[in-house]
Order: sequence, then structure tokens, then C-alpha cells
Amino acid sequence: MSAAPPPGLDLERLRGHLDHALPGLVSGPLSARLIQGGRSNLTYAVTDGTHRWVVRRPPLGHVLATAHDMGREHRVISALHPTAVPVPRPVLLCEDEAVIGAAFYVMEHVDGTPYRTAEELAPLGPERTRGAVLGLVDTLVELHDVEPAAVGLGDFGRPDGFLERQLRRWGKQLDASRNRELPGIDELHAALGRSLPASPPATVVHGDYRLDNVLIGDDDRIKAVLDWEMSTLGDPLTDLGLLVMYSRKLELPGSPISTTAGAAGHPDPAELVERYASRSGRDTAAIAWYTAFAWFKLAVILEGIHYRYTLGQTVGAGFDRIGELVPVFIEHGLTTLQEG
Repeated sequence: MSAAPPPGLDLERLRGHLDHALPGLVSGPLSARLIQGGRSNLTYAVTDGTHRWVVRRPPLGHVLATAHDMGREHRVISALHPTAVPVPRPVLLCEDEAVIGAAFYVMEHVDGTPYRTAEELAPLGPERTRGAVLGLVDTLVELHDVEPAAVGLGDFGRPDGFLERQLRRWGKQLDASRNRELPGIDELHAALGRSLPASPPATVVHGDYRLDNVLIGDDDRIKAVLDWEMSTLGDPLTDLGLLVMYSRKLELPGSPISTTAGAAGHPDPAELVERYASRSGRDTAAIAWYTAFAWFKLAVILEGIHYRYTLGQTVGAGFDRIGELVPVFIEHGLTTLQEG
């Protein structure tokens, strides 16, 4: 832990607020380090030398409050904590921006590893890798088994017309970052719109469910599902489609896109779909649509990053290659939809 506080977290003010709201929680001077930063919410590891917590707050200089709603994230982990879904224990929500300059929440620190690449999984070996990824499916089934109203999340989203709204939303995102020809992307968007499946009953959906958004323990079990900023009530198969997309091998050397599918022992997409279907009882016949939608969504996200790169608004390495990935994602989306 560094002595100097990381940007965006005033440790003195945080300590004062914790002492006032939860007297006795903190037993020594606080130190912190930034775990994750960027466009996503900022995540800090905080300790008093004895206890450890995690603090989440919106990015510095954020504009869209709705995209970084701390109350929403805190609400969903608070609702899910008593269920079978592994989430960190929530400690406190502070929506008074005067404390550290933004709303934030505190949760317990959970020991575990987020596996982001096939290389990181390699030391586990094929059998353990297979078990960890299948556990990802089982945990997704547990999430989708939660009855939203029973845990106080009956009004957590608007499930009616969910897929139409999602498609419209990502189409608008695409229009907001168009500055070059992208052959096939309008064709993919239109084809998805023409073949919308009928959604099963709504569940809590994570919105960004993949291996590097969970913490895996030494026993290869999932200890915590993280990053709930895109969660809502909606079509559960959107989570499965994204998981299937991330389970396709992408032969893209040096790609900044996180994929673990190349790891020895990693189950193939068909096995993941079969396991989900048998354990959840849901009809997964339309999974090609949901997977194609995931390819489209990622293509739009990557094009947005590329657009900001061309405007000089990105910081760090690897952004120069994002643009050439977009056509690959469009092609995968079209192929997935055509092959069904």
C-alpha cells in the first residue's frame, strides 16, 4: 500500500465519514491503492493495517451520472448478498458528494484472482481451467434463478421491450462515434432487428458477465462476481450470449481484448450453452441471435474507443490497434447470425 493517497480518494475525509457512520469499523490509519481505473468506475483497495475493504466511485471528471450510479451498484450487491450468488458483503453507501468529491460505496475485500488471458490460466492446467469456466456458467444460472421481487429488485429495470431498447441504444452509440465506413455493421444491426427472439421471463442480468469480472479462489470456485454497473432486469440470455462470445477463440495477436478461450481445457461455446440449458431449464435455441448481438455490442464499444483515439482522447498503449479489430467483430456477428 502506498503512503500517498491515489487520485480521487481523500483518505482523511473517508476515515472521518467511516468513523461517523460506523464507529469502531476502522482501527488504524488508512492507506489505499487504485486497483482499476479509466472510463469505468474507479476501484480502490483500502486497509487500516488489520482490515481490508474495497471502495468504488465514478471516474474522475465523469459527466453521465446514470452511467456511474453508485446507489444502483450498492443496491444490487446488497440484494444478492443473502442469496447463493457470491458477491462481496456491502459495508456502506455514501451519496453525499461533499465527502470525497463523488458518491461512493464500500464493500468487503474478497481474496481471489480475476483471470484475463489464456496465459494467466495456463498454470491451472486443463482440468482446473475447465472446472473454473464451468463454474462461471453455474454461477450465472444461480443469478438468473433469483426471483427479483423476493430480494427487493422488482423495480430494478424495465423488462418489457428489453431487446428492442438494447438494440436501439447500441445503434445510437454507434451513430455517436461514426467517422469512417464500417462495411457490414448496418447490415448486422438491421438483421438483428428483423429477427428479435421472444424473451424468456425477466431476471437480474449482470450485463458484462465474463471470467475477468469474477474472483476465483485457490479452490477454483467463484468467490465474488464484480462490476455490476450494467446490471438491470432483462433477458437472461443476453448474459449467456456475451459469455459464448468471449468463449470463441480470437486469433488476434497482441489484441487488447480480454479472451481466455485459447487456454487448454477451456470448454467450447456449445458445451457452455448445453450446461446452462440443462441447469436452468431455459430454451437456448435462439442463442445465435444473442451471441451475434454480443459481437455487435462489442464492435460498437470498440468503435467508440477508436473514435476517441482518433480525437486524441485516449491515454495509454494499445489504442492504435483497436480500430482494426472492429471489422473482425462485425464479421463474427454476421457469420453467427447467418449460421444460426
